[in-house]
Amino acid sequence: MKKIWVSPPHQSGNELKYIQEALDSNYLAPAGPHIEAFEQSLSEYVCVGHAAALSSGTAALHLALKILDVGPGDIVICPTFTFTASANPIVYLGATPVFVDSEMSSWNMCADVLESAVKHYIHRGKKPKAIIGVHIYGMPVRLDEILSISHKYEIPFVEDAAEALGSMYKGRKVGSFGTMSILSFNGNKIITTSGGGAILSDNESFISKAKFLSTQAKDEAPHYQHSEIGYNYRLSNVSAGIGRAQLEVIEERVKQRRSNFQFYQRELKNLPGISFQNEAKHSCSNRWLSCILIDPLVSNGLTRESIRLALLKENIESRPLWKPLHLQRVFKGVSYFGGNISERLFELGLCLPSGSDLSDEDLSRITLLIKLKCP
Repeated sequence: MKKIWVSPPHQSGNELKYIQEALDSNYLAPAGPHIEAFEQSLSEYVCVGHAAALSSGTAALHLALKILDVGPGDIVICPTFTFTASANPIVYLGATPVFVDSEMSSWNMCADVLESAVKHYIHRGKKPKAIIGVHIYGMPVRLDEILSISHKYEIPFVEDAAEALGSMYKGRKVGSFGTMSILSFNGNKIITTSGGGAILSDNESFISKAKFLSTQAKDEAPHYQHSEIGYNYRLSNVSAGIGRAQLEVIEERVKQRRSNFQFYQRELKNLPGISFQNEAKHSCSNRWLSCILIDPLVSNGLTRESIRLALLKENIESRPLWKPLHLQRVFKGVSYFGGNISERLFELGLCLPSGSDLSDEDLSRITLLIKLKCP
């Protein structure tokens, strides 16, 4: 049986052209014309002033927090319902993550709980140094509410748009709302550089600093001279060439991913106990991943795990939703604000195959298996 993956890479057809240009010019290092062109294209697409192409989204988030002077003893607020890479850079810098629960509709960080956490630490004389907001599975967070809190308490907002390139809020591309924003081009994202990421900002000095730090913080000198610690985080020119080819088809990829979601919703919405991640008012998700919730109390005992195993038996990959970070062993003892919404999402949720190259036959095969499992 044909293997169906959750979110495989999907080539545009122009990747080899740009790779060959890099080979022909011998620009195989983390420098070259493809990097500059890719950064320019990213800036124009997201409608943000400046971009730096880096080795990963995690590297981008690390540098964003570093540039905001996050360090030992600082508090950084982060959603609990996300991949660990959203929180790991906080720990890299010796700071303390504080996790916030989701709201049920969009599954994103709850603004009310966020404000409670901010007030809690301000009352104790420890104002958080930054707020990280993640657009989960491509769904924009409620940016009006989150940014209002950021501005009210004068806490920088770092926008983690790793899963959300192409998503929009009030007609603006996400990735353009943060003090700094980050993207990921990992192999499972809506576009890929095989591995890579970017940091974006309208503040030119922030991006200049990111480029400086990402190339081992080399001072201006004819020899290698360093006044501060840097990192080897720059994207290669070859990878940037892949990114250029991928970015050329981003709107088509968004259309294809949204079409997948619409197919699943049309075919599964009337099954008892199955529901979907809602698109909030003013939001347009890229639907990076199409996800469902399966409530066994309504589905006559059908669970997300029974569906996952049934799909796996037929060579179809699916995956549970993010396990909340406050439940992860590595973050044991970290402060958490909220109820059990994120835990409930993890218990009930499943990511279905969502690749932009899925055929109607693939989608029908998946949905038929789910229907057959329904009592």
